[in-house]
Amino acid sequence: STPVIEVIGAAAGATIVAHGGYLIIHGQITAGDFTSFILSFFMLNDPIKKLNGFNLRLQEGAASIRRIFEIMDTEAEIVSPPNAVKLQRFEKGIDLKIDRFQYPLAEEPILQNIDLHVDRGEVVALVGSSGSGKTTMVNLLPRFHDIDKGAIRIDDYDLRELDLHSLRSQIAVVTQETILFNDSIANNITYGHPECSQERMIDAAMAANAHQFILQQPRGYDTLIGEKGAKLSGGQRQRLSIARALVKDAPILILDEATSALDSESEIEVQQAIERLMQNRTTIVIAHRLSTIRHAHRICVMEKGQIIEMGSHDELLALGGRYEQLHQMQFRAHFADYAGAAKIATS
Repeated sequence: STPVIEVIGAAAGATIVAHGGYLIIHGQITAGDFTSFILSFFMLNDPIKKLNGFNLRLQEGAASIRRIFEIMDTEAEIVSPPNAVKLQRFEKGIDLKIDRFQYPLAEEPILQNIDLHVDRGEVVALVGSSGSGKTTMVNLLPRFHDIDKGAIRIDDYDLRELDLHSLRSQIAVVTQETILFNDSIANNITYGHPECSQERMIDAAMAANAHQFILQQPRGYDTLIGEKGAKLSGGQRQRLSIARALVKDAPILILDEATSALDSESEIEVQQAIERLMQNRTTIVIAHRLSTIRHAHRICVMEKGQIIEMGSHDELLALGGRYEQLHQMQFRAHFADYAGAAKIATS
């Protein structure tokens, strides 16, 4: 109840008591009559307050519904073209030729002069400082945005020729921030695939190193995990996200710093699950920790929206350029952490 309602209720109660006392003194009602009336008044007071609170919640809900419908009624900027081609199954490769891409309100282009081919089954890693364009580039692949100049092709089809649903069904994404719902573990794993069998779901959870911790939950796969998976640890949430990607079984995989926010123990389990997920898939990895991508077929070093170096881990180290600098910086930081931990342990 609001403070205004509280004040009104208190004033009404005081008025009734004063007037009732006046009537009793002048013999117009008995003390018993007044007691019955005052008890009835205070018994009605709480339901009236709750009714007012319900009205407030109803108004808040109506405002939320209006905002939801405003979003739902907003026309999508990216839509399938007329007579769109339905991509049945990714088979050949990906070509990214981005002459220029700039967000509508940005002053400078985010990406420019990108020329990258990814073969089917290849693992390509993107590294570079924050703001170099890595995430923007992978977000163009599911066609979240259209590029200004250039073309992105999958199996020789320009993305703008493809049916959006068929395109996005070919791509699974695992990001640093896992999107989970206030629902059961089972429904979160099979989200978007209600036809998924229990056997397939459990196989995906086992491959994602999630099955054991799920069995330890109060209701197993039927356990509710809270808003955004609040009842789970970061590593557990990430393994559910990997299990969901395994259920989707898309031939193209995007990993956007999937292990960067995890502790060392969780990272090992998640990295093992990611390696299983990457098998027989074309994978584009955005990585902060270079140790996680040293076995990639190719590593692209990005800076200011351009690819400035490309090659394998060993080739880029031998080149002695930006990648070698990043590698040395991380190696020194890791060595300093290790030395500090060893010093504490022996002190």
